[in-house]
Amino acid sequence: MEESRPDFSKHTPVERLMPQEEMLEVASKKSELTIGVPREASNMENRVSLIPDGVGLLVRNGHHVMVEAGAGLTAHFSDHEYSEAGAQIVYSSNEVYKADIILKVGPVTQDEISLLHHKQTLISTLQIAMQSEGYFRSLSQKKITALAFEFIRDKSNQMAVIRTMSEIAGSTAVFIAAEYLSDPEFGRGKMFGGFTGIAPSEVVIIGAGTVGEFAARSAIGIGAFVKVFDNSVYRLRRIQDNLGRRIFTSLLHPKAVLEAMRTADVMIGAVHSTDGKSPCLISEEMIREMKEGSVIIDVSIDQGGCFETSRPTTLRNPVYKVHGVTHYCVPNIPSKVPHTASQALNNIMVPIILDMGNAGGVDNLLKRDYGVRQGVYIYNGLLTSLHISRLFNLPFQDLDLLMAAFH
Repeated sequence: MEESRPDFSKHTPVERLMPQEEMLEVASKKSELTIGVPREASNMENRVSLIPDGVGLLVRNGHHVMVEAGAGLTAHFSDHEYSEAGAQIVYSSNEVYKADIILKVGPVTQDEISLLHHKQTLISTLQIAMQSEGYFRSLSQKKITALAFEFIRDKSNQMAVIRTMSEIAGSTAVFIAAEYLSDPEFGRGKMFGGFTGIAPSEVVIIGAGTVGEFAARSAIGIGAFVKVFDNSVYRLRRIQDNLGRRIFTSLLHPKAVLEAMRTADVMIGAVHSTDGKSPCLISEEMIREMKEGSVIIDVSIDQGGCFETSRPTTLRNPVYKVHGVTHYCVPNIPSKVPHTASQALNNIMVPIILDMGNAGGVDNLLKRDYGVRQGVYIYNGLLTSLHISRLFNLPFQDLDLLMAAFH
């Protein structure tokens, strides 16, 4: 009988560097994790990283969850609900930051960085376009391992958090546009959609990705006439296939875009860049050509924005006017619907944390889960993102080689 041998071709590069005995050990050991959920420091962030149902599932699997008092209030989850689910409610940031894993939505602030400690794991949004060289140096000095929601991939190699939040942002952008289009001060007193005998609202969408698709789906559902522009014929064809209908599509030719802008009631910027900074595609001169009281929703503002006239705003003061055109440039649109967005985020993060526990800890999961490993940008204090390294001229280390060396 032929001896059975392991098929190393199925393993990740890190796993191929590991002795077979260590791989067997990884598969057998489980860890009890301590997860900390801080209250978000930014007044622009209403979401929470774990909801009570997720906490309950983690606790039933042997993990300990600390939730800072008030962490879920803006998403309409009470401290009582978390407590009933098995969480320990703590009453200071110092206490919650003692956890092994810090799970939050917004990027950590400088004050929060001071609370981090050696060997801790941080999982949060990064928002590269809003960070600086000093920010990454401060994080590295803490000798932590940090993962960004934007980089984590699922089993189908999709950026799970980005896709889910993009679906929410695309749909929500249309309802925001409808609100401001009807506003007597910021809009035209016009109802979004179309009715018998009245010309439908015209919506121009720049970008045929997930945000663009869900914005188009919602706008069409209300009765608007939708035009989608993108620089990829493949993406334009895909959005038509996904919508199951023929819509107006065009490549991003300036003349064609400008013609559409002149009659548009609403423009939605839905461009996502893989390098963290969206290209500026619409100039101020083009904005001048739009109708008085028309509305721009720049969903790309978290990457810098795709309109020259865009600048970040907040949920408290979300709009301003340029050349008579209302601009809505809130970087985290899903935070406008925090209850729904928190549920969606929870549904992605809870299985990952459960996998961490089953794998025997964060390091062991990173060895065997390629998708989660893509989320790492700092490992034990060393920068492992080549993109961040080039953007801020910081030293870079290869994560696969680092993990093999550390273990």
